[in-house]
Amino acid sequence: MPTTAPSPKLSASFEQGGTPLADATASDSALRRFLHGLPGVDAVGLEARAASLGTRSIKTTAKAYAIDLAISMIDLTTLEGADTPGKVRALAAKAVNPDPTDRTAPRTAAVCVYPDMAATAVAALAGSGVKVASVATAFPAGRAALDVKLADVRDAVAAGADEIDMVIDRGAFLSGRYLKVYEEILAVKAECGRARLKVIFETGELSTYDNIRRASWLGMLAGADFIKTSTGKVGVNATPANTLLMLEAVRDFRAQTGVQIGVKPAGGIRTSKDAVKFLVLVNETAGEDWLDNHWFRFGASSLLNDLLMQRQKLSTGRYSGPDYVTVD
Repeated sequence: MPTTAPSPKLSASFEQGGTPLADATASDSALRRFLHGLPGVDAVGLEARAASLGTRSIKTTAKAYAIDLAISMIDLTTLEGADTPGKVRALAAKAVNPDPTDRTAPRTAAVCVYPDMAATAVAALAGSGVKVASVATAFPAGRAALDVKLADVRDAVAAGADEIDMVIDRGAFLSGRYLKVYEEILAVKAECGRARLKVIFETGELSTYDNIRRASWLGMLAGADFIKTSTGKVGVNATPANTLLMLEAVRDFRAQTGVQIGVKPAGGIRTSKDAVKFLVLVNETAGEDWLDNHWFRFGASSLLNDLLMQRQKLSTGRYSGPDYVTVD
């Protein structure tokens, strides 16, 4: 039976007498037993709670605060085959100064690019405080040998990326080879060095809420700094319900280990109204400690423009429309 060492985070917590979770990764059978021993998800209850929280009314002052907070949480993203250095530099300029007509607009959290564009983004964002995130591990499908995936990570880290967004092997996960997925995450984490690791589940391909809960705990056990819903490249991406489920997971994980993990919904979040709903989910589920871009992000690009237009409307009383913001 294969065995592997527990993640460094869990080792430290366990040695302090904090949790028995380190035992969950001692073997393939132990990991399966742990993941399938998690409480089943009440799908109806989960979706009803997510819908209920989405109806909360946000008043003007709180809405202005929420819009600025949401802007500061965006990973401004370009992940297209047609990406060029010029496009990445333009995106970096927008991340640093989202609204040229209003210098009080906050900067975004990061710019997210492919590894071959990471160096360009690093140079363009130097000294700004905006992070460079890079997708890796054969994003978005993850269909590559482990040595290829790790080389992808090393390239991004060598180029100066502050954050690595990896995709899990969904085929391995769905066929029950949990230890393989766990060990891949450990290996990627080891290559990250100082860079923070976001682990992408592609929730739209995991089919069930139970699988999303299991993937969340698997990623956290393996040392993820963030758990992330999606690549944005499939039909179903971030939803209030799957994000709520992941927020419950990080809340419960911290309660058991003392370790805080971030959450990043990605794909399909396009309007200010959507963003505010997600922030309500964060506040009401995980708590205020997650209302910071160190612990919560939006994977988006078009979202920023709508937030800027709503911000302008609150400050001027006039709705500027899409012609007054840059097109990415």
